[in-house]
Amino acid sequence: MTKTVLDVGNCNPDHSAIKSMLTSRYDVTVLRADALSDTLEILKKGSVDLVLINRKLDIDYSDGVEILKSIKADPSLSAIPVMIVTNYPEHQEAAVAMGAEYGFGKLQYQEAGTHERLARFLDRK
Repeated sequence: MTKTVLDVGNCNPDHSAIKSMLTSRYDVTVLRADALSDTLEILKKGSVDLVLINRKLDIDYSDGVEILKSIKADPSLSAIPVMIVTNYPEHQEAAVAMGAEYGFGKLQYQEAGTHERLARFLDRK
């Protein structure tokens, strides 16, 4: 069964890299959002199995953690797994403390640990 991943706040090259990494290993459809408003709109419209949020949003360099907080504060969305995309362990740990799953960084796309974490939520091909 195909899963749906929402990629939030990544620039075009990073979105393409994430989408390629995900679709090459998992049976997924990758959607895209840029900011809080379109993220919430997509999440409220349909079934998303995992949300990946860039720590610094490309559109305005605001903190992607604010989107995480909004998702986790909404009872209708709070059960959706969210990961922050950042190379910094301290930001991963802070996101986990706010309800996120431990995510991965842009330098970690091919690491086994990244795919162990993703496989918990996504079907392998």
